[in-house]
Amino acid sequence: QVQLVESGGGVVQTGASLRLSCTASGRTFNNLAMGWFRQAPGKERVFVGARGWLDSNTPYTASVNGRLTVSTDNAKNTVYLQMNSLTPEDTAVYYCAARSSRFVARGEGDYDYWGQGTQVTVSS
Repeated sequence: QVQLVESGGGVVQTGASLRLSCTASGRTFNNLAMGWFRQAPGKERVFVGARGWLDSNTPYTASVNGRLTVSTDNAKNTVYLQMNSLTPEDTAVYYCAARSSRFVARGEGDYDYWGQGTQVTVSS
């Protein structure tokens, strides 16, 4: 089992930056890939970005347009989502997820473990 705990969400104004953190525990992480998803009000949960613990492959959804960056700190068992130039369209609950594979994926069903989510609200 893998436990994921997210933090860092909050209420910010348009143009601000936030960094979300997700700390994993429960097993070794050498063969885990980590993903970030978000769910806006009234919409389905969608892929944002992902990163493997051991490789630099970091696919992102096109809508983030380089404003969001996924990184990992293996020593801290933590994956980050750095979000810059936030807009109200980024308002959502953000979830981190882990999959038992070294390879990243974009599908929600590809992930085995999920955090509880952290709310990000961007005001105009």
